[in-house]
Amino acid sequence: MDSAATDVFEAGRGRLASLAYRLLGSAADAEDAVQDTFLRWQAADRDRVEVPQAWLTKALTNLCLDRLRSAHARHERTAGAWLPEPLLEGDPMLGPADTFEQRESVSLAVLTLMERLSPVERAVYVLREAFSYSHSEIAGILDITEPASQQHLHRARVRVAAERRRGTQTDPASARRVVEEFLAAAMSGRTERLVALLTDDVTAVSDGAGLSRRLLRFITRERVASYVRAGFKPTPAKRRLAGGSPALHIALVNGSPAVVAVIEDRVVGAVAFEVGDGKVTSLYGIAAAGRLARLEKAWRLYEPGAPVVNAW
Repeated sequence: MDSAATDVFEAGRGRLASLAYRLLGSAADAEDAVQDTFLRWQAADRDRVEVPQAWLTKALTNLCLDRLRSAHARHERTAGAWLPEPLLEGDPMLGPADTFEQRESVSLAVLTLMERLSPVERAVYVLREAFSYSHSEIAGILDITEPASQQHLHRARVRVAAERRRGTQTDPASARRVVEEFLAAAMSGRTERLVALLTDDVTAVSDGAGLSRRLLRFITRERVASYVRAGFKPTPAKRRLAGGSPALHIALVNGSPAVVAVIEDRVVGAVAFEVGDGKVTSLYGIAAAGRLARLEKAWRLYEPGAPVVNAW
């Protein structure tokens, strides 16, 4: 393949990776999909391609749909053991963040909710909400009609909105203060203060550090507060499992404030928070090493400032 064709691909690589991440919820799978798209681009009759970026977008989207439809992916995602892979602020795979819809489409909450959509509904939702493709363009990418694209988008929006737990949007500085207060209450054991910082319909999801085949899910303020208190309570066994006493930082993960546990440059866990109306609406606890690989790599180049807790 000549250098001009390679340059065309590289010019769109970042956008393709961001699209693949939103479709698959996994940075590792997104990277694989982008590489597979590059191989297809190598093998294509490029002289017949009128708009290269449109061709690449269609190829990548359909590769992602094939992955979402695969038997392995369906089993993994329906077995209750799947969570999105978290990304640290500044990660180029987070992609466009100019509009509210673009920022929301990459939040852990929406990435998780999109698991309830069919693969085509998910693709239409992402292409329209995050990348502002017209229904005519989406129809061409997915080989469907424009009315079908509009129907898929309507169903996707309804399903996401029906499950979205969100109060009035909280600005980043206020959200961080809520998380700082929440962490202080969790570390002190003040369960009643934890309960007061949670919405009535709060939910918490944890991967159990990869030690459980299924995700751990909690509802009701009291159960979530108990889970958080137990999770943040340091014990010798937890320190042995983590490999030391981590420092706790607050950083942005997928656009939301998160507590990131770090031992030297090694990220051993992250808890991301959705905040609305000054309270926590949902939490996502991630500690399985496989889900933290990209975040850990980014952390080594990150300047987080002083930790909120020096040694947990």
